[in-house]
Amino acid sequence: MKAVIMESLGISAEELAARKKPFEEKGVVFTDFARTTDAAKLVEQAKDADVMILANMPMPADVIRACGSLKFIDVAFTGVDHVGLDAARERGIAVSNASGYSNQAVAELVIGMVLSLARNVRQVEDRCRSGKDKTGLVGWEIKGKTVGIIGLGSIGSRTAELFHAFGADVLAQSRTKHADAPEWIEQVSQEELLRRSDIVVLHCPLNDSTRGLINAEKLAMMKPTAMLVNVARGPVVNAQALADALNSGTIAAAAIDVFDAEPPLKPSEPLLNCKNCLVTPHVAFATEQSMSLRAEIVFDNLASWMAGAQKNVIL
Repeated sequence: MKAVIMESLGISAEELAARKKPFEEKGVVFTDFARTTDAAKLVEQAKDADVMILANMPMPADVIRACGSLKFIDVAFTGVDHVGLDAARERGIAVSNASGYSNQAVAELVIGMVLSLARNVRQVEDRCRSGKDKTGLVGWEIKGKTVGIIGLGSIGSRTAELFHAFGADVLAQSRTKHADAPEWIEQVSQEELLRRSDIVVLHCPLNDSTRGLINAEKLAMMKPTAMLVNVARGPVVNAQALADALNSGTIAAAAIDVFDAEPPLKPSEPLLNCKNCLVTPHVAFATEQSMSLRAEIVFDNLASWMAGAQKNVIL
């Protein structure tokens, strides 16, 4: 069996070798490649593979269709909107994801971003380094604030727990009501969440119903003192509408880890050119612990699929 690893899994060479070893002993041959967006190269690399392992690099449907031996796509990521699932479905190719690997990592970055904006961390550090004081830069606390979470899945639920520990009131909205949610989470409509929240956090997947979800109309529902945090997918937010809302004072601040395109970003990106926007280059999922857990899940997915008991099933 031939397996291709299409990009780095973010773990050490030693850990990768250790995870491959049990499979190599069963005759699986792994080939590792550097990330690329060149479709012709992707086809050449994977055309004879039975198994494809990738993280968040785009894998177009045309590439999948051109890989005649492919039977299993093992995605080292939670979201799979970057994979040509229509082609996989047409070809009967199994697809699994690594759901759960970054719950803690993403939730912790949300807290860090909110604290950074709430306490003016970048500005007060600049003041301190230039021999100045905090005048005009007194911050605020999370305790007592209302946090609205759109998407109460595993990551959203962990974020809710952390905000609850800080003493915030937590609202949530999902496609379906979560009967098992703790009593301290108030499940409300999206409009009510946007109107009441001091901090709105996006944890929803990207699909037809969420693309462009946060637009000028939705931003206008929010408090002028509110903050928006997007660690979901870039296209869930209309970037230009958010930049306009920040520049006009419709909302007070934003923290953005995901964009319409994967970083590095073009200088013209609207969210790089507006007020009160903390940006990070899609790092929410990336910690030492989460990368190791992700690799563990990916290779466990492979073992389960080989045994005829596929886990984390997307297709």
